[in-house]
Amino acid sequence: MKKQLLIYGSGRHTVPFINYMAQLTGKQKPNVCFLPTASGDDVEYINRFYEVCNQLEVNPHVIRVWINSYDQKETFEELIDKMDVIVVGGGNTLNMLAIWKAQGIDVALKKAYENGTIMGGGSAGSLCWTNGGTTDSRPAELSIVKGLSFINKSHCPHYNSEKSRRPLYHKNILEGNLTDGYACDDRSAIHFINEEVEKSISLDKENHSYYVYLKGEKIVEERIPNEILP
Repeated sequence: MKKQLLIYGSGRHTVPFINYMAQLTGKQKPNVCFLPTASGDDVEYINRFYEVCNQLEVNPHVIRVWINSYDQKETFEELIDKMDVIVVGGGNTLNMLAIWKAQGIDVALKKAYENGTIMGGGSAGSLCWTNGGTTDSRPAELSIVKGLSFINKSHCPHYNSEKSRRPLYHKNILEGNLTDGYACDDRSAIHFINEEVEKSISLDKENHSYYVYLKGEKIVEERIPNEILP
């Protein structure tokens, strides 16, 4: 069974990226599900997801975590098992991962991923799938967070839009705090199949994805060739 992921730099919903994931399923009208945990199940964020999905041939779903047992009779695992695509939104990565662990959502996602469900997202929604990166989830300054390690590489979102991200990412790889990994500009994405890079896709010629690693005592930043989406 293919294990597939699409990670991108920004947590904003875009028609091309969600459509790309939907097409990977090979289904005419796949079940595409949004997990807005990192934003506290933000209503405007959820509404934007539905607006994007209304432009596509998909069945949109949302899994909220701020629920109660009286109103929701299906478990999180049962809900996730019905989905063809899982899209994780941006927000507070640390809080999201803590909630997922408490609710068993992390285990359900891993099972679905291994069974062929397409996983993806941007910002917190891309960082969560990797072994770690820097996050703005704590007060005062960016700090390191460990992800679910579906891909055993580090990650840096917002590579071109937040000035502190790139130098801090390089510094942490140099110091051994993070492994080698992948960085994405806000409007660029990387498609992984079985933890290997399949391709980089972008919404324009100005946004790119990179493989960043240590060679000797220097950081090497290799741009991954882009396919521009229409």
